[in-house]
Amino acid sequence: MKKLILFSFFILFSTIAFAQSRDFILLKRGANQKSQIRYYPGEEITYKSKKIGYFITDVIEKVDQDYIYMSENIISPLDIVEVDIRDKDKRNRTLRAMNSLILGAGVILVSVDMINSIYHNGDVSIDKGVGVTSGILMATGLAMLPLRYKTFKHEGRNHIQIILMRMD
Repeated sequence: MKKLILFSFFILFSTIAFAQSRDFILLKRGANQKSQIRYYPGEEITYKSKKIGYFITDVIEKVDQDYIYMSENIISPLDIVEVDIRDKDKRNRTLRAMNSLILGAGVILVSVDMINSIYHNGDVSIDKGVGVTSGILMATGLAMLPLRYKTFKHEGRNHIQIILMRMD
């Protein structure tokens, strides 16, 4: 039993000691952990720089203390004005799911009432309360479409940092 515990402790310690850390770029808004976005080497990033006034999509090759090396460009985090975070931000997935849920509930409510009226009365009719409720659900879902986070602007409390996690 002691050998098994000692062996498992040795395996655990060796994996922790020889674990490879990864460098990353951190988009940070304040101190809240939920609003931080990480970009690792090998990922695609869409950004706008001070020198170029439009968005560029590029793959991060590696990061250094002062520069981000990409497949087509080398840029400093200070030169980045905006980063497109539509696909990267976890909060957008939550908003998209809630939006789909609300729109789907409105459509299902109208559909079920129509099928129920066909089954019971033989004709298509929608109850006034069901119509109002489903209309409110669908209007709320459509109103929530533009609420997603689109870009991360490098200004004010928003910072772009390079985090080096090397064991040199």
